Amino acid sequence: MEAKGHAFKYGDNVDTDVIIPARYLAIQDREELAMHCMEDIDDTFVKRVSKGDLIIAGKNFGCGSSREHAPIVIKEKGVSCVIAETFARIFYRNAINIGLPIIECKEASENIEEGDEVFVNFDTGVIKNLTKNEEYKGQPFPEFMQKIIKSEGLINYINS
Repeated sequence: MEAKGHAFKYGDNVDTDVIIPARYLAIQDREELAMHCMEDIDDTFVKRVSKGDLIIAGKNFGCGSSREHAPIVIKEKGVSCVIAETFARIFYRNAINIGLPIIECKEASENIEEGDEVFVNFDTGVIKNLTKNEEYKGQPFPEFMQKIIKSEGLINYINS
């Protein structure tokens, strides 16, 4: 399993309220809901993001409420992976549960810049910054988590 795309860079403590503001949580349609992804931190994100792109962030990405909507809208917008120095634990679990790949890697978090082209191998945890010709070592997913992500989430994994 792998991902390749351009980086969208954010800092520390990106909370679920800026990933998907609470005022939109009544929207039931995932595609419509995702049109507000990152709106309160980057109002150009949904216009610029392309399928396969990655989000790079600092410490504690996904802190705040436990809403599952946050990883859902990121995935719905086509983001192939979120790389951060650390993730809030509930966001980490919610991301895996819905099949959104995430990797913790301090070095990648610090060195990848907005717009860099990035390649990730989920089996090995290797992250390549193709723009800078640099390589970082993230934590690879255990096999059972890879199966959940390949199944597009926990429910599909259980039902398969």
